[in-house]
Amino acid sequence: EGRDPAGITTQDPELMKRVDPIAAGRRLANYLKVMTLEAQTIARACGKNSLHNLELEDLVALSIEAAAMAGVPLAGTNWIPGKNGF
Repeated sequence: EGRDPAGITTQDPELMKRVDPIAAGRRLANYLKVMTLEAQTIARACGKNSLHNLELEDLVALSIEAAAMAGVPLAGTNWIPGKNGF
């Protein structure tokens, strides 16, 4: 029908008025900048000076629940909850 209530993918002129592409672009740019800064902080916490230096071994979870959901080891162990019958 082309009636996206947010107005992003709609063809309805009234709904299209809800989208400000300039403001949306600014929010997207801000989001990407913040995500980049967060990733850089994580890399530094792993002792890396670049995101490009992160390796699979750097990916660990801080809780049993997160380890089980993500399928990665619990920090400080090689244990992945739910894998290999454990």
